[in-house]
Amino acid sequence: MILPLFRRNRPPDTISSLYGMIVAQARSPVFYREYGVPDTIGGRFDLLLLHLALVVERLMREEGAKAVGQGLFDRFCADMDDNLREMGIGDLAVPKHMKRVGEAFYGRSQAYQEALLAADDAALVEALGRNVYAGAPPAAAVTRLATYIRAVAAALARQPVDALTAARLDLPDPATVLSPVEKA
Repeated sequence: MILPLFRRNRPPDTISSLYGMIVAQARSPVFYREYGVPDTIGGRFDLLLLHLALVVERLMREEGAKAVGQGLFDRFCADMDDNLREMGIGDLAVPKHMKRVGEAFYGRSQAYQEALLAADDAALVEALGRNVYAGAPPAAAVTRLATYIRAVAAALARQPVDALTAARLDLPDPATVLSPVEKA
């Protein structure tokens, strides 16, 4: 009975809470109304991937938080598997679709992380336009989304890792983030 007290893994409810916060942020109506993100399965999927990639990357930078980062990714995969099945994808086809989901996550995550390291937003705008806006981004909207993503990355960097691993996630309100053009 005392052994569970010494477990290093976070309880599933912590992972589920953190994942729920990420999903809620990605589903914020402001992205579809004001940022011009297509309100489609693809648009919603890419916003979820975008937010998840930023949080998982932040967790994976900290030795004590890697298990939470992995648990968060595993929770995402379970959710995607469930969604595919609910959409009527057959048991034999689900693994092929899940492989594509994993490739999409890792490819986009790498593209976003590399773009965030750049001094300007050109690479980030290009990656967001290609992924979130399916290659046809409204210029002002994709610039605003790039500004928001930089704000999210900065907010995550400021948050103590123990707050993140305790499912206390503080992300900026996308309605209040303006692009440099909108601020002028």
